[in-house]
Amino acid sequence: MAIILDGKATAAKHKKLIRETTAKMARKPGLAIVLVGDDQASHVYVKNKIRDCEECGITSYQHNLPAATTTEKLLALITTLNADSSVDGILCQLPLPKHIDESKILCAIAPRKDVDCFHPENIGLYMVGTPRFLPGTPAGVMLLLDEYGIDIAGKECVVVGRSNIVGKPQAMLLLQHHGTVTICHSRTPDLGAVTRRADVLIAAVGVLHLIKANMVKPDAVVIDVGMNTNINGKLAGDVDFEAVEKVASHITPVPGGVGPMTRVMLMKHTLMAAGK
Repeated sequence: MAIILDGKATAAKHKKLIRETTAKMARKPGLAIVLVGDDQASHVYVKNKIRDCEECGITSYQHNLPAATTTEKLLALITTLNADSSVDGILCQLPLPKHIDESKILCAIAPRKDVDCFHPENIGLYMVGTPRFLPGTPAGVMLLLDEYGIDIAGKECVVVGRSNIVGKPQAMLLLQHHGTVTICHSRTPDLGAVTRRADVLIAAVGVLHLIKANMVKPDAVVIDVGMNTNINGKLAGDVDFEAVEKVASHITPVPGGVGPMTRVMLMKHTLMAAGK
């Protein structure tokens, strides 16, 4: 049976370290969280992030806007937050309503307050290996691997998914840690033939139980970034956990694996943005 990579426990450890730092600061770091609309999943995510701020000694400033908010009104709020010295980080919860120009909003956030690392300037910096911040989920994955002493150098790494938020930056971080990286996607023929080569397999495509046991190399490290809902209405990942757990050497659960690590990276970046 695989060793469970416990993201919840690892995140708690790092939140404690962050709180020890913020307790000594003359001014607590501040994170502005902007939520537009009534998406229930987004409301849950924001609630969790506000709780994380409380646990870390970070002041959260929540801005809930109606779904009818225009791009212009949201840009005006971002401009105000950019100029607010009490706000060290700005998070605009995605997805935004379809009528809002998401790219324009993300590019409007001041790069030094872009704790989600979506601004093109910050993307460019980590691409060339001199990051200001790192993309939250991929960085959280790397922190979790490090916590369990899993060295990427020289390993065959396969990332399933090519999104700008997870797949592409995850592949880049693995490459920067000296992994040999393959990215798979919806047009990859015979996906299993590729995933079976992986010493480290990262599933980030958003398809329930896409990764089966026969697609996993024995003793591989399997990281499940997927957040799906199963037939019982419960959270489940891209990996068939019960079956793959019997094949892999290490595996992340859903929930309790990558999710908490993504949020703790947001806390770490907010602390960094405050200059500590």
